[in-house]
Amino acid sequence: MSVKVGIPRALLFYEYYPLWKAFFEELGAQVIVSQKTNKEIFNNGIKSAVNEACIPVKIYHGHVLDIKDKVDYLFIPRLKSICKGEYICPKFCGLPEMIKYSINDLPPMIYPEIDFMKDKKNLKEIICEVGKYFTGDSTRILSAYDKAYLNYKAYKESVNKGMIPMDGESIIKETSCSKVKTEDTKKIMIMAHSYNLYDTYMNMSIINKIQSRGVEVLTPEMIDEEYINDYVHKFKGNIYWTFARKLIGTAMYSIDTKNVHGIIYISTFGCGIDSVVGDMVEKHIRKESNIPFVLVTLDEHSGEAGINTRMEAFIDMIKWRDTSENNISANG
Repeated sequence: MSVKVGIPRALLFYEYYPLWKAFFEELGAQVIVSQKTNKEIFNNGIKSAVNEACIPVKIYHGHVLDIKDKVDYLFIPRLKSICKGEYICPKFCGLPEMIKYSINDLPPMIYPEIDFMKDKKNLKEIICEVGKYFTGDSTRILSAYDKAYLNYKAYKESVNKGMIPMDGESIIKETSCSKVKTEDTKKIMIMAHSYNLYDTYMNMSIINKIQSRGVEVLTPEMIDEEYINDYVHKFKGNIYWTFARKLIGTAMYSIDTKNVHGIIYISTFGCGIDSVVGDMVEKHIRKESNIPFVLVTLDEHSGEAGINTRMEAFIDMIKWRDTSENNISANG
């Protein structure tokens, strides 16, 4: 009987699940993923996590609770750096301890330390360290990683071409809510961390709501990494946070390409990076362009009716600008 490895459907699941899944399956393990975020997972996460944690981390706790009794191991990597010369939010570094001391009766955790500030030899050692939970054959482990990485690259290419990984379902197939695009189709860039953007329960299906109005949705994941880096280099000052670099580069790309008709920035209450980056992005967009911008901040008490009203008004305003902005009576 194969070993069952549990992966919570939260945080960087939306970025790296194809890599993790393929790696474990190549080593003969069965990958078990928690359910899509729902009311029970959401509420359980809020109850089990510390009050100071942001909503995405609280939701992660809920996903661990959903899956912990169904698996032999929990995979919760300690992420310090996922890009050379940059760091990510400290919550990813402390996640294994947060889970360990917040939730009882956990199965053994696999929590390798991922730090791209170190050399490639360190990454190879980490891969072998994780693989030895399933086999002692280092050659097989490294071969499994190589195959998994090819799967991950194919996934990234699909997202870059426009696939939206809603709840992780479209990691294999393109989202079913894609619309036929025409030259007149309005485009809205939705900027957010992947776990805020693709968890449909947390953001109340904001992508689906926008697409249902005949608007094309763009996301930071659809922009080639090279473009983002090129645009970020034009920004004054160095950026040492991977997520911040991605969002700032996306904003500058949206301004320069001149084919984005509106920008929505989704943030969560209590996110330190968003509190700074969101403000920087908004100021830069308002200074360098006339692209409509709206900031949506989500918390434990956000209501769907309010989100619906704001999105409908935002889209109506974008469509109105295209036909009526220059036809306003001087007499009011």
